[in-house]
Amino acid sequence: MPPSSRLRPRTRRRRAGLITAGLAALSTFAAVTGVLPVSYGAAAAVCGTANAAQGRPSSASSTENAGTPASAAFDGNTGTRWSSAFSDPQWVQVDLGSSQQICRVALNWETARAQTFKIQVSADGSSWTDATSTVTGVSGTQTLDLAATGRYIRMYGLTRATQYGYSLWEFGVNVVTDGGTLPGGGDLGPNVRIFDPSMSGASIQSTLDTIFKQQESNQFGSQRYALLFKPGTYSGLNAQIGFYTSIAGLGQSPDNVTINGDITVDAGWFNGNATQNFWRSAENLAVVPVNGTDRWAVAQAAPFRRIHVRGGLNLAPNGYGWASGGYIADSKIDGTVGPYSQQQWFTRDSSVGGWTNGVWNMVFSGVVGAPAQSFPNPPYTTLAQSPVTREKPYLYVDSSGAYRVFVPSLRTNSSGASWANGATPGTSIPLTQFYVAKPSDGAATLNQALAQGLNLLFTPGVYHLNQTINVTRPDTVVLGLGYATLIPDGGVVAMNVADVDGVKLAGLLFDAGTVNSPVLLRVGPDGASAGHAANPTSIQDVFFRIGGAGPGSATTSLVVNNHNTIIDHIWAWRADHGAGVGWNSNPADTGLIVNGDNVTAYGLFVEHYKKYEVIWNGQGGRTIFFQNELPYDPPNQASWMNGSTRGYAAYKVADSVTTHEAWGLGSYCNFSTDPTVVAERGFEAPTRSTVKFHDLLTVSLGGVGTIAHVINNTGGAAQGTATVPVNVVSYP
Repeated sequence: MPPSSRLRPRTRRRRAGLITAGLAALSTFAAVTGVLPVSYGAAAAVCGTANAAQGRPSSASSTENAGTPASAAFDGNTGTRWSSAFSDPQWVQVDLGSSQQICRVALNWETARAQTFKIQVSADGSSWTDATSTVTGVSGTQTLDLAATGRYIRMYGLTRATQYGYSLWEFGVNVVTDGGTLPGGGDLGPNVRIFDPSMSGASIQSTLDTIFKQQESNQFGSQRYALLFKPGTYSGLNAQIGFYTSIAGLGQSPDNVTINGDITVDAGWFNGNATQNFWRSAENLAVVPVNGTDRWAVAQAAPFRRIHVRGGLNLAPNGYGWASGGYIADSKIDGTVGPYSQQQWFTRDSSVGGWTNGVWNMVFSGVVGAPAQSFPNPPYTTLAQSPVTREKPYLYVDSSGAYRVFVPSLRTNSSGASWANGATPGTSIPLTQFYVAKPSDGAATLNQALAQGLNLLFTPGVYHLNQTINVTRPDTVVLGLGYATLIPDGGVVAMNVADVDGVKLAGLLFDAGTVNSPVLLRVGPDGASAGHAANPTSIQDVFFRIGGAGPGSATTSLVVNNHNTIIDHIWAWRADHGAGVGWNSNPADTGLIVNGDNVTAYGLFVEHYKKYEVIWNGQGGRTIFFQNELPYDPPNQASWMNGSTRGYAAYKVADSVTTHEAWGLGSYCNFSTDPTVVAERGFEAPTRSTVKFHDLLTVSLGGVGTIAHVINNTGGAAQGTATVPVNVVSYP
């Protein structure tokens, strides 16, 4: 019998309506098989609608106080404002990043507006030219058409209309861009490899091997791939899946694509240690393993979705070395699943033929064939049903050969795969209703596509964003292929979602830029108030990284303000290894903040942030499975204090919360910089009968540091070299 408990000390408020999405130069796309060609005409220069100033660096002559900075006039949030000292003159300016033809500004004045002012532009931020004569300020939003060129633009207030200072909710800037309508559909790009059954097995295997050779140990590289198989049967293949590689079938059902062979993740590149097998995925196909059992030995951010394994599934590397995953959903495994050395695992809405063992934390939600509830011995947490789910959207080819995206329907109290008894219910959207993005596309182009009513399909690659992507339309689908990676430049928020129904975000990696972003992904504005129970936003296979590929900084990775949001598998990771890693090199406070009510989270993986890893402020929240490692690198105890408390809990439920429930949560420590560091507790919550926790644990990895209590002051200390969990079955 393989070992069942190999352990590892791993080191490793409302939105402005006048300035919306952007216009940019049209691209010409080559048609891919099954995608209708699109014809293009010449585009005339027009005044764009994108806010070129949003999220850009800004400054002001003065501020009224610390709560009214210059940046608040350029953040896209009409609930925040810049205000000046109570004197004349005053100015506020923004750096557009490069010289632009400026065609319009929109000034959203607070009551304390200008009586008179000018708009001025500059090439260098020092020498200024009037773009307007003296203008009389008016209440509300004041729009001015301009014909000026500059990199910098400012409002120069001459006289005030009130006894107070100058105050702007928002200062929007539009620039001249190529007009026209962006096309839907088009080429999926060079990093998507499409296979069909007419191809020889040898040629397919050669392509698979070439990509795997490049990606096997390419942990922080920029290459990204999607390997897509058209409906049919393929034999004799071994698809080894490396970093930033996704393999998927293009059928509407998993059984439409059958691979007689293997889909393999192992850890030979890391001497049999699978704890760094991140960022790879398998989806929407059937596999018939050669020896009866497939191997998927992965760590975080490596989902296994909509897969039919006609055999067994081994989740450990060859030799049963250390492993720290993982996630399965909407799948059928006919045989037995063997996690073996996997520390923890989460499986949702699937069926399994059996399950061999558990190490610390195995959680099942809506899984047919799951072992019975028995935490902590064995460490199985089993929920018969998942309260509310929606499966991830996926690309497929219809019977005519056209590409479409299928959006599964919402389910409540679900169990088993969505396709177990026939086709998955849902809606099919033609690819022509998507803007097919390439890494060369800027944020203005992406915002224009959204403003046109298109959805977004990100092809594999790395995208730099100099302004925020604003998702404002209900039911918008934003889907990434092959770990499409979004990097905010200049400290912008990478993506905002409005307080609207039914947005679907899936398959994206947000990678922090070198200038600190306050948030990487914000779902709903501050103060979002609408109910979305009938059609919630869903966040699926969306990952966040601070450092590792290079220095990066973001205060919070994900903020969820919208009520009823479904979070279905995230990994938010402040890097513990790679480039640009250190206590002050890749700073990040918190991975996830939930402010919305009735938010449900499945498969939360949040690691190494410097303060609370998760803060839950909303009412009625539910979490099913949580995995965490506390930061490895506090220099000493004095550097990691929460007031008079030693360190920060991994999962914090706010004192104001009256209803919350969570199942299957684990937090581990490895304070390798200073092993004398202590975290007072792994979990922190108000003690109320309506705030419930089930099946919690803390672990000190190799005895490197201590977690003094599991939750609040309950549970003993996790410490010592035995690396065994301290468990709390129920709290309070």
